[in-house]
Amino acid sequence: MRRKGVLAAAVILAALTAAVLIARGKMPYQDLKASEVVSAAVRLSPPDETVPIADPEELVALLKEVVIYREDNSYTEYSGQAVTFTLTMADGSQEEITAYSPFLIVNGTGYRAKYEPCEQLNRYANQLRNAG
Repeated sequence: MRRKGVLAAAVILAALTAAVLIARGKMPYQDLKASEVVSAAVRLSPPDETVPIADPEELVALLKEVVIYREDNSYTEYSGQAVTFTLTMADGSQEEITAYSPFLIVNGTGYRAKYEPCEQLNRYANQLRNAG
């Protein structure tokens, strides 16, 4: 009987640990440096306009705050404005990051994301569009 109690406690502890880790999320760009970004642009849809980003410092600062949770491709069922940032990195690779609150789509894979950082990316993209 004592074994069952210990086993049940271990299962509950494992489930709680998994729930906490999932709820915490990941910050996929927390270590990104502006010096690693050779060029950047943002496409706003709608209105289907692309705006170059001359200095990626502010974009990188915003990306560092992004928190993603579980993979979720249900963003296809939503409507609204998506802003897609294309970053060309110093190593020649490209990152395509779409903020579509409450989702972040990274290189084609959708994730549930923390709302506020996605909204900040959206506001930033619209400010760039309005300034240009």
